[in-house]
Amino acid sequence: MALCTTPYGSLQLTRYPTTGDPTLFAYDAADMYLLQRLNEEPVTADPILVVNDSFGALACALALAGLQVHSWGDSWLAWRALKDNLEANGLSSDRVTFFNSGDTPTGPYHQVLLRVPKSLSLLQDQLQRLRPQLAGNALLLAGSMIKHLPPTAGDLLAAHIGPYQASLGWKKARLLQCQHDPALPARHNDLTSRYPLEGTPLELGNRPGVFSREKLDIGTRVLLPCIATDLGSARVVDLGCGNGALGLMAGQRNPSAQLTFIDESWAAVASARDNFARAFPGRHANFVVSDGLSEAAAGCADLILCNPPFHQQQVVGDQIARQLFRQSRRALAPGGKLLVVGNRHLGYHHTLKRDFTRVEQVAATPKFVVLAAS
Repeated sequence: MALCTTPYGSLQLTRYPTTGDPTLFAYDAADMYLLQRLNEEPVTADPILVVNDSFGALACALALAGLQVHSWGDSWLAWRALKDNLEANGLSSDRVTFFNSGDTPTGPYHQVLLRVPKSLSLLQDQLQRLRPQLAGNALLLAGSMIKHLPPTAGDLLAAHIGPYQASLGWKKARLLQCQHDPALPARHNDLTSRYPLEGTPLELGNRPGVFSREKLDIGTRVLLPCIATDLGSARVVDLGCGNGALGLMAGQRNPSAQLTFIDESWAAVASARDNFARAFPGRHANFVVSDGLSEAAAGCADLILCNPPFHQQQVVGDQIARQLFRQSRRALAPGGKLLVVGNRHLGYHHTLKRDFTRVEQVAATPKFVVLAAS
């Protein structure tokens, strides 16, 4: 937990999941730049909308000032960080209303703080859904670290909200200040992408922001042939499911398998649910938005399929993968197995040996390996 000094007061903030890396914080200069700029504006009686607040730094600072906040995002981990940081600072949860990406927050909003996401499709989706909720003179402040700011983010703001101005850089962060133009023609594009699941008659639909939304991920492609056809009624978990490709393949090859799809992204789980319903009408499966298997019962799975993420927001590393491996060990029933794919250089073979008795390679390409751990 680290001290964060904002224009509205000081906070103790921590990331979720927690990390032992002293260089990683639950806030950055872009968060501080947004709060400094907003502090120059008159206080409004209406709720302030915060979008894509990675660890709750923005919402907690505004709640500390006694303001009413609406927070909107796609990440369960971000929601949990917000919840934990409100509690750690003695702030009432009543100050902040959270909306996941499956819902649209209800305005009107005069002031919006938006962290520019990695995915331009997610940004476009958020802007076109947000537009009807803005007051006529609304101010939208979009912030990002300069090295992560997509070149066309400003073009999307101009197309969907109104004219914008880019700020000078401050501590390697930049703001895009956008004024709502009610006369701007509204745009409502269908941003769902689609492509076939190779080797099956199934189609994968992808909502905005979902991992690998334009084409099948290379690692997933390597893992797919390793999914057995003799699983019977085994309890199979697609962990970090994204659009559900692994679970759908398991379901296609094993009509009696009991399937569960888990991801920390609401859009990912919604995509997997859509794809499953289209592929197997009338068949049941479980769909969970959570921090992996953290809330799953011990011994609840016979087979876990996983292509683990190697980043959280913009931070690259294997922390999330290591956590998923530990969760999988607890969730597996006796005789159960974790089937995981990863880049060779990540060294998952050694990582898995910390939690599993047996780890063996079942497939490989020059870049990827598939490992079975039990």
